[in-house]
Amino acid sequence: MGGPREPRGFWLLVCGYAVSSYGNYLNLIALGLFSYHLTGSAWATGVVMAIRLGAGFVTGLMVGKVLGRVSRRSLLIGMDLLQAAAMVALVVAASLPVLLLVAVILGVGNTTLVVALRSGVPDFVGPDDRARANGRLVTARSLATVLGFGSAGLIIDLGGYSAAFLLNGGSFLVSALALAFVTWPDSTAAAEPVAAGGGGRRATWRMLPPLIAGMVVVRGLDALASAGHNVALPIFASASAPANPAGLMAQFMTAWAIGSVCAHQLVSRLVKAIDHRVFAAATCVMSICFVLAFTGLPAGWLIAVCLLAGIADGVTEIGYVSTLQTLPGQERTRIFGLSASVENFAFGGGMVVAGGLLAAWPALPVVGGFHGIALLGVLVFLLLSVRRTHDGERVDQPRPTAGADPG
Repeated sequence: MGGPREPRGFWLLVCGYAVSSYGNYLNLIALGLFSYHLTGSAWATGVVMAIRLGAGFVTGLMVGKVLGRVSRRSLLIGMDLLQAAAMVALVVAASLPVLLLVAVILGVGNTTLVVALRSGVPDFVGPDDRARANGRLVTARSLATVLGFGSAGLIIDLGGYSAAFLLNGGSFLVSALALAFVTWPDSTAAAEPVAAGGGGRRATWRMLPPLIAGMVVVRGLDALASAGHNVALPIFASASAPANPAGLMAQFMTAWAIGSVCAHQLVSRLVKAIDHRVFAAATCVMSICFVLAFTGLPAGWLIAVCLLAGIADGVTEIGYVSTLQTLPGQERTRIFGLSASVENFAFGGGMVVAGGLLAAWPALPVVGGFHGIALLGVLVFLLLSVRRTHDGERVDQPRPTAGADPG
């Protein structure tokens, strides 16, 4: 149960985020299959995904300024209603132009919601309780992943693409209804002081504290690596379990999602602080586990390493988001927008590169190479942070993210 530091408005946000995330994960499968069904081209299907991610990239660069000038509640409700209308339009007038327009709308809407939520958490719960609040958001997203991926096939089989799209549209309406009862707190109060160089009117790399800039880069490399194993998973599953590739994929994704849910409990009960070293270590564990998952492990071991990857992924996200939330309000929103752009760009570019490499190479070396890049980036990040410390310079590290009380 939430304590007094988690008001009703925050719980409404969590509920709305969970429902809309369910619709988005359902839609990831439904829209991909529908794109191929409509166009008959794998290339065109990739273009639809690229447009969706590209729209998210552009939105991330601009959303910080927009959120600083307009009512967040009105903007998010409007985006939910627009996305719901887009899904209805796709059912009523299915065509390639409508599909491309829907991809743009979904990319813009999802990035706007993520940036607004991540940057707004300290305004709702205060800086000292942000780790627990972020854990709840990670838990909500992970449960939505399990339900969205798990139900997509059944819904499409029973009701076709129209049922999936209308259900997705309904999820946006539920999210809009939840947001209608949220009173967004005043975001003018700073979260926590940061080192000189983090402020300023523009969120640029040059003006970011070095530690946070390094974490954003590592997060981008993590997104690049994630693109590699996401593209490789269907190919690997088809080769490893030709009789039931969907079953292997379900084991992989479900174990990961359950691990991500467990991460919140781990942080709240066992991890006393998430600093940049814990963030880096969790990223390394996650990459190593994802590579191991593509080595042809028996089912039990596959579930175990995917579960551990999910735990590490959740710890990484909670630590990363909580650290960026130490920035002052206006700066915080712009940095989360920049982070969203970096992640979208890395993930989209990674999918394109991985698709080309997988046409010539097996899944394991491709996944290993992508996650090897992420591991190398983490090591460089740690070495640079240690060097700055040994040189007697301030690392510009915000106060460590304290683990929240259990519950």
